[in-house]
Amino acid sequence: MNTALWVVQYVLGVLYLIAGVLKALFTATARKRIPWAGALSTAYVRFVGIAEILGALGVVLPLLSGILPWLTVIAAAGLAVVQILAIAIVHLPRKEYVSLPVNVVLLLLAVFVAVGRLNLFA
Repeated sequence: MNTALWVVQYVLGVLYLIAGVLKALFTATARKRIPWAGALSTAYVRFVGIAEILGALGVVLPLLSGILPWLTVIAAAGLAVVQILAIAIVHLPRKEYVSLPVNVVLLLLAVFVAVGRLNLFA
């Protein structure tokens, strides 16, 4: 189980880091490439990118370093919230149903890490 959790944590970390850097540092490019990003403010897109970068780092680094490892659970839960909000306030209202499977998979992976790592501290 520990190995599966680590694999999922790294996958989430890499995916969110890439997506977050695109949105936070290359916001103009993100607004051109991502349909919802072009419809929302630059500040909002940048905020989402920063949240994704922090989540990506938080889902791996605390447990890896042994410094405040419980932050991994918080970061995974935060990434789950990001996906719930993406589904509820971005994709569903815009009828972007093609994006939903990716959001649901990322949500389930984040919940898997949060619950799996929470059991480590229980």
